[in-house]
Amino acid sequence: MHIGVLTLYLSIEGADSLKDKRQAVRSLIAHIRNKFNVSAAEVDDLDIWRRATVGVAVVSNEAKFANQVLSKVVDHVESDPRVVLDDYSIEMQHTDSEHVAVDYEEINAEEMFTDAA
Repeated sequence: MHIGVLTLYLSIEGADSLKDKRQAVRSLIAHIRNKFNVSAAEVDDLDIWRRATVGVAVVSNEAKFANQVLSKVVDHVESDPRVVLDDYSIEMQHTDSEHVAVDYEEINAEEMFTDAA
């Protein structure tokens, strides 16, 4: 399994408030999710009006495919007039599913939400 992670560092020139910024970022993220079938979220610079950091992730059985999808996301963001792409990074991770062991514990939901006071 290959996991591609793209980090986008954006400027939002037209944002005069956090509301303006959030509207532009939400719209961009929704469009990226729908067009490229990836996971995306604003991950940093949450309270800075004219800056945003967006994380995008894709999972594939081929690293080449994951890299192609993320490169297309970069091209799309570069062509979006609402934002300026200042920088980006792409990281690829490989997980050998045969060697991954996960221990699951049964969790009682009542215990999780019981007030400790």
